Amino acid sequence: MDRNRDPFSYHPELRQEIADPLQSFFRTFTTADLAVKMRELGLPKWWHSDEEREALRAEALAGRWASDLWVFAYGSLMWDPGIRFVEVRRARVPDYARCFILKDIYGARGTDEVPGLMAALDTGSGCGGLLFRISREQIDEETEVLWRREQIGPAYKPVFVQAIVAEQPITALTFVADHDADLIDNTLTRDQQIHFAATGTGFAGSSMDYLRNIQKKFTALGIYDGDVDALLRDAEAYLASL
Repeated sequence: MDRNRDPFSYHPELRQEIADPLQSFFRTFTTADLAVKMRELGLPKWWHSDEEREALRAEALAGRWASDLWVFAYGSLMWDPGIRFVEVRRARVPDYARCFILKDIYGARGTDEVPGLMAALDTGSGCGGLLFRISREQIDEETEVLWRREQIGPAYKPVFVQAIVAEQPITALTFVADHDADLIDNTLTRDQQIHFAATGTGFAGSSMDYLRNIQKKFTALGIYDGDVDALLRDAEAYLASL
């Protein structure tokens, strides 16, 4: 594969919508930074140690170092990947869907007393997103960054799925809901989702800001998700009724 090819050659319209990975907050954020923030807020430790996280990364990527690595993004990773990539493609992953089942209780956009709401990838009828290709020479460095973000603590688990690009299957890494994690709750009712989305807030901002930003970014990227639109509409109406 040509390493000198423009990463946006297939989708030049995405060039202005995807942030420069080298300027991303996620390239330098560490568990030490998180520990300081949690102590300031008086919240307990919930994240993996660096050693635990690196062991999880080694296990997930065993046998995957010999060729380029594709990563499927379905949320904020799409517009702020934080990883260097040599190609980006629009893609769809069958049998999975973007679901609002992450009940944030650890301070980012909600607390145990007033939970927030965010999205995770779970089984479903299909999910549109973006695929980023990491060159094999950069897999180690870039996945270390990726794991610090997606595997900072229990919430998601890494899996390899079949993504469809221009009717062709591509094996890609993605991060799906871990139903053994305290943050994941697929029993949430629609009323609970609306309430948590409308009222949750934390050190990273409110769940409403998160939801509004998702819709804005999806529009810019040309990603349509009717559930995002419906949840935002219902949460805005709920807020207006308070």
